[in-house]
Amino acid sequence: MEPEPVRRVLADNLRRARLDSGISLSELSRRSGIGKATLSALESGAGNPTIETVFSLSRALGAPISTLLEDSVPTLSVVRGDEQDVLSGPTIDLRMLRTLRRNGVAVEVFDQQIRTGGPQPSSGHIGTEHTIVQVGTLRVHVGEQTVDLHAGDAIAFDAHQPHSYEAIDGDVRSVLLLEYPPGEAQRVFDLHP
Repeated sequence: MEPEPVRRVLADNLRRARLDSGISLSELSRRSGIGKATLSALESGAGNPTIETVFSLSRALGAPISTLLEDSVPTLSVVRGDEQDVLSGPTIDLRMLRTLRRNGVAVEVFDQQIRTGGPQPSSGHIGTEHTIVQVGTLRVHVGEQTVDLHAGDAIAFDAHQPHSYEAIDGDVRSVLLLEYPPGEAQRVFDLHP
């Protein structure tokens, strides 16, 4: 799938989330560390979003990633992984598959592929992060702790903390779930009823 749909969806959702939060482009720039011109380009659909950009915006807005990336979802849907837009970082590719909502909790489901080449850091974001390794060995750093996970292993942690993923001995395939409790999930419900 071409990158244009992700740009269009991000442009629409970013502007709506920023305005709903009542903050200016300048304030979002300050909070996210992303230049005002870059934010303006993203809101107009002309920018080139990266995984780091989307996570920074999510953190700065205090909003789940799906608030920025998800179009409305029909009651019945089939998601083909190879047809989804990819958010890429230096060693990671994420494909958003679905947002699940129940009893005030929202869970975003991602196909996650981590390539060898060093850790993919995150300075933290809202929610609880769950990763289930399907193939390979994944090293996860959370705060001062380091854990190696193998196929079939899972980890969960408070995603507000700095953390990183690193593929050890070959590429890793995993499922990433970002869970937002009722207070944090409300933004998902408000923006994507």
